[in-house]
Amino acid sequence: MLSFQGENILSVNELDREAIELIFNVAKKMEPYAKKYKRTNVLEGAVLANLFFEPSTRTRVSFGTAFNLLGGTVRETTGMQSSALAKGESLYDTARVISAYADAVAMRHPDAGSVAEFATGSDVPVINGGDGPNEHPTQALLDLLTIERELGRFERGIDGMHIALVGDLKYGRTVHSLSKLLCHYKNVRFSMVAPDGLQMPDYILDAVSNAGHQIELVSKMEGNLAADIVYQTRIQEERFPSQEEANKYRGGFRISQAIYEAHCKPQSVLMHPLPRDSRGDANELDNDLNNNDNLAIFRQVQNGVLIRMALFALTLGVADKVEQYEVDVPWFSRKRDT
Repeated sequence: MLSFQGENILSVNELDREAIELIFNVAKKMEPYAKKYKRTNVLEGAVLANLFFEPSTRTRVSFGTAFNLLGGTVRETTGMQSSALAKGESLYDTARVISAYADAVAMRHPDAGSVAEFATGSDVPVINGGDGPNEHPTQALLDLLTIERELGRFERGIDGMHIALVGDLKYGRTVHSLSKLLCHYKNVRFSMVAPDGLQMPDYILDAVSNAGHQIELVSKMEGNLAADIVYQTRIQEERFPSQEEANKYRGGFRISQAIYEAHCKPQSVLMHPLPRDSRGDANELDNDLNNNDNLAIFRQVQNGVLIRMALFALTLGVADKVEQYEVDVPWFSRKRDT
């Protein structure tokens, strides 16, 4: 199993089921701090370099929030043009410089393999916040924790579940990483619901098949959404050769409350890595689903903070010291009532 302390988190390929369960156990212990029942200063004095060279809201803020909730300080760089990379500096040199300033790095970059390349020059743990169409390990972990918790509401588990992955499976790095993690579980049934041009890459299908799971490749939602988990993805238009090519697929896989009632099971859980494209011609998950108790997208966000807190605690070697640095929360927060 990955030792975690001082290690990078670059790919879900580094994780086995034992490592996943350890991360989940630590993440669940972070809930009192995320909900502001308590504070902890276990990382007081530590600095996170939050390097996001590709647009992001949730992931960037989630990493920063997670580090702050452990008592640490966050320094951010957003956008390629605001960094020395725009002047021709290599990822290796950037890593050598940044790791001299920081105690941990969270990084997103538009090119596949770029975060791993950066990590070769870093003296501190580097956590991959997404590298192009390749991987998004922390999103996969928070998705898997969400699946475990959501199925737990119905006294179900991940082993033996049916998951429908819907939409852009070709460029959607979240479903690539999630599929790899699910290879560590048993008897999972996959419905890959995508247009022929956006179907799951063969190397992912091979990994899932070699793990002994059942796979169905289908090109329409009708008749294929009656799953335990329905995981909808955004059309990754920024990764297409042209906007015109991306527009061919926009709005083709929309789920509304009416579609949910017609094609999903009463207990089908709806997930999405966010942001959901709410433009009228896309509208992947309709706003009329907002009152559906099985819409889990905002619970996913909360689980993301827990996962990233756990990874910081593990890689910086303080997972067993968090409670020793607890302090009271003096301010009012509605989070404590939820």
